Amino acid sequence: MQLNELSTGPCGWFDQTDQNSGIVISSRVRLARNIKGYNFSSTLSSESSLELLNQLYCVIDEKTNHNLSFFRIDNMTELEVNFLVERNLITSVMAFSSMPRGVFLSDNELTSIMVNEEDHLRLQAFSPGFNLNACWKRIDRLDDLIESSVKYAFDSRLGYLTACPTNVGTGLRISVMLHLAGLKMTGELEKVKKSASAMKLALRGLWGEGSGAMGDMYQVSNELTLGISEQDCLNDFTENIIPQIVKYEMIAREELLRRPAILDDKIFRALAILKNARMISSAEAMSHLCRLRLGILLGRVTEVSLERVNGLFFFILPSHLQMSLGKQLTREERDYLRANLIRDILRGGE
Repeated sequence: MQLNELSTGPCGWFDQTDQNSGIVISSRVRLARNIKGYNFSSTLSSESSLELLNQLYCVIDEKTNHNLSFFRIDNMTELEVNFLVERNLITSVMAFSSMPRGVFLSDNELTSIMVNEEDHLRLQAFSPGFNLNACWKRIDRLDDLIESSVKYAFDSRLGYLTACPTNVGTGLRISVMLHLAGLKMTGELEKVKKSASAMKLALRGLWGEGSGAMGDMYQVSNELTLGISEQDCLNDFTENIIPQIVKYEMIAREELLRRPAILDDKIFRALAILKNARMISSAEAMSHLCRLRLGILLGRVTEVSLERVNGLFFFILPSHLQMSLGKQLTREERDYLRANLIRDILRGGE
């Protein structure tokens, strides 16, 4: 796998046609694991980090039949590392660490294994749309394969031991990315945020923990990992939490359709800016693209395809722009080229 080959297309986990009216973008299941006999990453020496990295590289490469590509993050350029962050394949914690570290990636970008992140191992399985069960089966099997060759740090009372206490227990983090434009435009999103907080759920931005909302894309994830089984948490997300949020978003969209003048004004203002701007930041572009995407899904915009808009969500990101051109750009250069790219694609250019 070559990273520059990925820069011209959306991620494998970004859904094109979701059955929930384009509301659910993707599903992710992540497991945090540490190896018995080693300190947590924050207090691990550089020598021990490298030793652990080499040990886990051999185990994972063998157990996955050499089917995953491996990247040494500490040997990559800043641009390449940020590119992986933008695609949600590694975290900002891994990006800014100074220790020896690496990531295994599948060619379809649906599997990511970070070595020497906040925990020794962060196993991630992605899926387009709402498909948590498929993610869980894949990551559970991978977890078992690795555990057959290494001994995890585990306590019979607490469960899996992790660097951050909020992950102790199952080490499981379930995340579902949603496009909540209707709730945001109707002013109902704050109610959802308050309800989520009361239910021990986190509502975060596009890049998860520590990131703000960009456009109308949000990740909903669990905060409880202790005192609840993996299957119970999975069932709660699959049967209750996400269906309820999707229902609220659909109600909000129905409300917007009853006020077509206001809805169309917001959508077509966004389209006009995207088609005519000569300079635009990634944050502003993302906000307008989210509204345009809503307009397409609601049948208000027919001149632009959903596929084109979905692709733009990635093409416009700073590191994606620079990777596609093979060089570093100033902020002003990025804003100028981003505006040109958006105009070109929305008007049918290649």
